[in-house]
Amino acid sequence: MDSAEAANVGIARPPWVYLGAIALGLAIDFLWPIALLPQGVSPHFGALVVLLAVGLFVCAVRMFRAAGTPVPGHQPTTAIVRAGPYRFSRNPIYVAFTLLQLGIAIWANSAWLLATLVVAALLMHCVVIRREEEYLERKFGVQYLEYKATVRRWL
Repeated sequence: MDSAEAANVGIARPPWVYLGAIALGLAIDFLWPIALLPQGVSPHFGALVVLLAVGLFVCAVRMFRAAGTPVPGHQPTTAIVRAGPYRFSRNPIYVAFTLLQLGIAIWANSAWLLATLVVAALLMHCVVIRREEEYLERKFGVQYLEYKATVRRWL
């Protein structure tokens, strides 16, 4: 598929970026554990953040489906979604992925999971989201530029 037909046809696909960062963080933590928080704080707060991430993800996906546009970035986007969490963030699914990894880092009490999250977020910000925004500007023009001017990229 041509890059003009879809937002994200590269190998830096968002779910894989975050899953790779989680796997790498867990592997490093297994070899060289470094605590993120004092004992006892991690499990409950981490679980809460994970639940928040899942809820945000489900809501964001439902908004895409209600608008009739596909969720996967390798498929052509058919609409600019402005409802639900898309009123506050242009990328609530990526915010959900970020919260998921943050929640797992807190739950597992792993500084390495937080470190690999920083790397994942930078890759998303500098590579994936920029490529997607260029695609959306080409495809939707002024409609996307107006949305972009009124809604933040992350939060």
